[in-house]
Formats: sequence, structure tokens, C-alpha cells
Amino acid sequence: MASLQAPPLSDQLCFDLYAASRAVTAAYRPVLTELGLTYPQYLVLIALWERDDRTVRDIADSLQLDHGTLTPLLKRMESRGLVERRRNHADEREVVVSLARKGEELRRHADRVHCDMVDLLGLDPTEFAQLQETLRALTRRAHG
Repeated sequence: MASLQAPPLSDQLCFDLYAASRAVTAAYRPVLTELGLTYPQYLVLIALWERDDRTVRDIADSLQLDHGTLTPLLKRMESRGLVERRRNHADEREVVVSLARKGEELRRHADRVHCDMVDLLGLDPTEFAQLQETLRALTRRAHG
């Protein structure tokens, strides 16, 4: 009887994606630590810098996070003065998140952080755009 062998780790796309994600996230850590942010907090701020006064559901959808992960993160950010949360007057079931003063002040660092990461990865603009498109297509396909 032949035994079924799993392909080796070096042939596993899931591992390559995992390793790349961890490496890129770790590359962000020094600059974000300097700003007093975690990587997930930075992503929330980016979403709010794009469009302030967003519902928790909208932020969760944008960041592809579940509500149970996002809510405690937002509570910590609120306690640090980065965001403010309030009930939507039109629909009390919804919580609206907006930038607080400290969160808004960090916006001036956003371009530097982005440029630093692009430089660190050593991708030219074409390679960067191709990688983003490949990753977005992969994400769409994985979501079915």
C-alpha cells in the first residue's frame, strides 16, 4: 500500500505566504514602535485616514477582520487617544469610529512609513504594482 506524502514545506504556497507576511510585518515593527503603534493599529489608522467616521463593520470589512478581533483593538486605541467611538444617531446598533487628535497627528508619518517599506523591499514601481495585483487576485480567489 502506497503511503501518501504531503509535499515538503519548500513546496507549500501557504508557508511562503505566511513567511512573507511575517517578514513584512516585522519590517514595519521598528518604525511603528517608534510611533507607539502596533501593526493592526496602523492599519486601522490608515483606514480612517482614507475616510474618517466609519462604522466598525465598515472598518472590519476593509481590513478583512472579524468584529471580535476589531472591537478590543478599537477599545485599546480609544484608551490611548487615537480614536473615538460613538453610537450612530441614526442607528443605535452601529458604532462609528473617528480619528482622535493623536490619531490625526500620526497621519504626517504615513507617507514616510510607506516609502520606507517600499525602499526596504527593494521593488521598483512596476514590481510593486505587479506584486499587489497578484496578492489581491490570490485573496479574491481564496475568498471564492
